[in-house]
Amino acid sequence: MKNIQILSVVSVLFFCFSSVFAQIVEQPDPLRPSTPDSVKTDSSNVATTRKDTIKAEVAKPVTPIFRYRFTADGTFTSGNVNRALLQLTSAVDYQLSNYFKLSSNPSFVYGKQNGLLAEREWFGDLRTTYRHEQRLYYLAFGSYERSNLRQINHRWTIAGGAGFKVLNRKRAYISITDVLMQEYTDFLELDDINIFRNSTRLYGEYVFGKDRFTVTHTAFYQPALGQYNVRWNASVSVQVKLTAATSLRTTLANAYESLVVPGRQNNDLRFTVGLVYEKK
Repeated sequence: MKNIQILSVVSVLFFCFSSVFAQIVEQPDPLRPSTPDSVKTDSSNVATTRKDTIKAEVAKPVTPIFRYRFTADGTFTSGNVNRALLQLTSAVDYQLSNYFKLSSNPSFVYGKQNGLLAEREWFGDLRTTYRHEQRLYYLAFGSYERSNLRQINHRWTIAGGAGFKVLNRKRAYISITDVLMQEYTDFLELDDINIFRNSTRLYGEYVFGKDRFTVTHTAFYQPALGQYNVRWNASVSVQVKLTAATSLRTTLANAYESLVVPGRQNNDLRFTVGLVYEKK
């Protein structure tokens, strides 16, 4: 059993770092926390003090929890317009303790229009979250992107900040994160940029119909500091459960960048349908 756990850790780290050659125009939604906030009480149903709670959590051994989601979707048409689009996204959480967890959201998009390459988007990140089970938590992450759609050769990002769970219930979850990040972008046809951004993310997940239907939304707003250079993207997904681990999912996503290379549009809208495999 111990060897299996070690193998799982190695597999997660390999998956995260091997996906580091990765961008998608809209960032995929994360996995919501597996454990809701709660007020710990003793056997007499009396709330314990903050100090006693922390001591109890430190003393109690925690079994690492591995959770993941994999989504494959796309669009294929033929006739006057030949269009092929494949989108692969995933979310991975590895909870190390009650205080720390590692997460990653690697993704890949590939598309052709009338035989010409349109999308070849890679995105990969690795995040660590501190106090992830609390209402107020802290996070730091790094990411790497490449994009044929945006003509981005390389984009590196490092960031740190805090998150707050506005709502954390079994069938409804809303969180807001705000981070300061440094971004370096190597465009194919523009001068390189090295700037700081403020990034705010709003994420929500809602479950209906005896856990059969799930609606998720993710929105990022990322203005540069000291100059006009704005990025924002948003997506909404509707997921219908087919089996305990698989679901049918439709996603509408929009992405905007104020600075793009000549001949490229600032805005991209994408609608996809596909399957989700998820273990929580």
